[in-house]
Amino acid sequence: MDLGIRGKRGLVCAASKGLGRGCAEALAEAGVNLVINARGSDALHQTAFEIADKYKVEVTPVAADITTDAGRAKVLEALGQADILVTNAGGPPPGMWMDWTRDDFIKAVDANMMTAILLMQALVPGMMERGWGRVVNITSQSVKTPIGVLGLSNTARAGLTGFVAGMSRQVAGRGVCVNNLLPGIHDTDRAVSLDGGVAKAEGISAAEAREKRQKTIPTGKYGTAADFGATCAFLCSQQAAFIVGQNILLDGGASNSVM
Repeated sequence: MDLGIRGKRGLVCAASKGLGRGCAEALAEAGVNLVINARGSDALHQTAFEIADKYKVEVTPVAADITTDAGRAKVLEALGQADILVTNAGGPPPGMWMDWTRDDFIKAVDANMMTAILLMQALVPGMMERGWGRVVNITSQSVKTPIGVLGLSNTARAGLTGFVAGMSRQVAGRGVCVNNLLPGIHDTDRAVSLDGGVAKAEGISAAEAREKRQKTIPTGKYGTAADFGATCAFLCSQQAAFIVGQNILLDGGASNSVM
């Protein structure tokens, strides 16, 4: 399917690996010229080279911490205007609710709620002026089915979800579609980290922890970054013009819900 976005310009955050890279690759395959961001310079520049070489699009790497004012300013200066925005930031660490401090919550909100909001405030007005735009926020399945040990993530991402629910309806009439993608467990470094935490807590191997978690997923396996990216690219397509303010689960059926 031709997604109709060849020649558009997009920003993908946290794109050197994992789900962010999956989104960047899928958009590049559709012909989108990209600015990609991550904190680590070496991996980011290698990713940019590989994507540009494979898909023959422009890919500009900007190494910066997108969760900081200085990092966002650096990325936005390199970007200029954008037709497509994919927000993404690593989730806060797991833990227990009674142990988290105010600073822990503020850090989680800054990274996983305010960063996306501030990027939308910076880029969506331009999309509205031009009459076309797409925003995809990568959040988490925990927005719909909260996970106790991920309470910091639950809190921050639920706040972003509420913001998008209102804001997306206000901009849709100007040709801008804003949606959220809610990943379950995918085969990324984040999954390895979480499995490692379970392994340590339960005194089992990381392989056993992974097998145990896979049994809770109806598909029986973790998702892939490539499949996730393909869904992101579709939400950024011309054909997705009637999808507004939605929270789309990609979790292999793990969340047992009718809505």
